[in-house]
Amino acid sequence: MRKSWRVAVVVPACNEEATIAGCIATLLAARAHAQRIASTWIVIVADSCTDRTVELARHALGKAGEVIECRVQSSGAARRVGVKAALARFAAHDPRSTWIANTDADTYVPADWLEVQLGYAARGYSGVAGIVGFDSRSEAAPEVMRVFESNYLLAADGSHAHVHGANVGVRADAYVAVDGWSCRALAEDHCLWERLRRAGCRLLASTRSVVVTSARLHGRARGGFADTLRARLEAADAGA
Repeated sequence: MRKSWRVAVVVPACNEEATIAGCIATLLAARAHAQRIASTWIVIVADSCTDRTVELARHALGKAGEVIECRVQSSGAARRVGVKAALARFAAHDPRSTWIANTDADTYVPADWLEVQLGYAARGYSGVAGIVGFDSRSEAAPEVMRVFESNYLLAADGSHAHVHGANVGVRADAYVAVDGWSCRALAEDHCLWERLRRAGCRLLASTRSVVVTSARLHGRARGGFADTLRARLEAADAGA
């Protein structure tokens, strides 16, 4: 199989010392497993960190990428910072063969994560949105999983209607064409996906791409994924 893709992996992180090393370990495993990759660069964007995230990330990454420190206090803006750095590194290469894979610092990816996304990219897709599962060791995991999965609809044909910043990949030329991540603290994933759709990009939402993320009920951003989980759990308890 021809190694034809340059892959940028971008991960925003805000005080994720408990999970960042594990996250990076899975990214390195996914890089090693992928057969279509010519080169990879992992960018951890440490946004307003006050713990050991930066130190631990640099140790775990080694020469496989870089850690950028910033104080944008926004997941969308942090992702944008990371992609800018990664694309600068691959500036000499065709953006049509550069892939931007995005996840979160409290998330673990499977070994085939990059290979699955690149398989779809090789078939002409400009964007791939995957799904999330939950770490069984996470806070309130059994209750959260029960409530969330009852509302998390997946189609019988393997498609779905979800978009998660923790599991989305975009071809670089498409990303640049829609001006990339917006500087939003919330829903930056849906914003990017909608702009790609409006631009006529060929997109795919597939259950074949799945990552494992935290089921914590107290997240970094008010109104974010953790708040959604907590609200659903509270609503289910109230109706019980």
